[in-house]
Amino acid sequence: MILTFKYRIKDHSARKVLVRYSYAVNQVWNYCNGVQREVEAQYRAGGQNRNWPTGFDLQKLTAGSSRLLGIHSQTIGAVCKQFAKSRDKAKRSLRFRASGGSRRALGWIPFEVETRQVDGNAIIYLGRKFRWFGSDRRVLPENAKGGAFVEDALGRWYVCFRVEVAEDRPIGAASIGIDLGLKATATCSDGMVIAAPRFYRRHGRRLATAQRAGNKRQVRAIHAKIAACRRDFIHKATAKIARENALIAVGNVSSSSLAKTRMAKSVLDAGWSMFRSQLAYKASRHRAVYLDVEERFTTQTCSECGALPPERPKGIAGLGIRAWDCSECGASHDRDVNAARNILALALSAQRRGDESRAVAADCGDRIGTTLGISERKQ
Repeated sequence: MILTFKYRIKDHSARKVLVRYSYAVNQVWNYCNGVQREVEAQYRAGGQNRNWPTGFDLQKLTAGSSRLLGIHSQTIGAVCKQFAKSRDKAKRSLRFRASGGSRRALGWIPFEVETRQVDGNAIIYLGRKFRWFGSDRRVLPENAKGGAFVEDALGRWYVCFRVEVAEDRPIGAASIGIDLGLKATATCSDGMVIAAPRFYRRHGRRLATAQRAGNKRQVRAIHAKIAACRRDFIHKATAKIARENALIAVGNVSSSSLAKTRMAKSVLDAGWSMFRSQLAYKASRHRAVYLDVEERFTTQTCSECGALPPERPKGIAGLGIRAWDCSECGASHDRDVNAARNILALALSAQRRGDESRAVAADCGDRIGTTLGISERKQ
């Protein structure tokens, strides 16, 4: 699997050079976007050409501009490829990258492995050496590939490398179902509850004071602090779950849909999407199975007998019901733990069906091979 190794650039003086490089990258991106919009305009005006320019076409159009822009030609090619990929995903032309003003795009300078050199805790790009922090804590592997220089909202610069790592972490023995929520970030089928730290709410008063004072730099700093705290918390929680379990099932609650409701602030503060994405790649590295499970009716179904009793919590009116008893079997349920257990049961049943289908396919293959007189040869 591919991981990103990210280091913060040391020298404050390097910022001026990187800003100049990122300005050139923005010009390449904006040129590609201009070509795309021109093709779309010609087609709407009755033209016959409806083929969008590919990444290779854009590279041919930008050939020879590296000396004029002051960046490497492979950086220009990487920008063209990324533009074509992002455009194809969005299925339309994209936004222009502004280099100034309130809507300025954060700096981004991609590079390939052939265009850079690594010297200890420094990278050499276009003859300039950029040193970084953290080389003692996290050593960059020798098989590091290309990457990019990136800027955050506070103007700090980082260098990122793509590194291929082996999926050889120790695997756990347990299975776990996870129900995502707002009062608790995650409730697990074994009864473990990961409390919601609510970092945005915790820093809300300071943030409101800075916003009323018009201190934009402090507002950005507080937002960066909230994001860093949330990211660190989720990293620690997901690492523990991935280490201990061989099967991880998570309910597929839609954060994008709930972010359009009155619960938007709490939903975005919970970081469900980040939680799932981190859990997915960490499970892969620990050779565990990760599944997104349809969570419909998991709250209302009794995890002991599978019934849907009339006392179950229903709809928005039942959100306040945190515990209930099943009239069919008499089991007492915590709302979230019951949902997590049902999510795990659905994942186990899906895995069993997958194993059975593979076994049936293998058996069919053996019978077909026998019929045709085909036998496996032992070397």
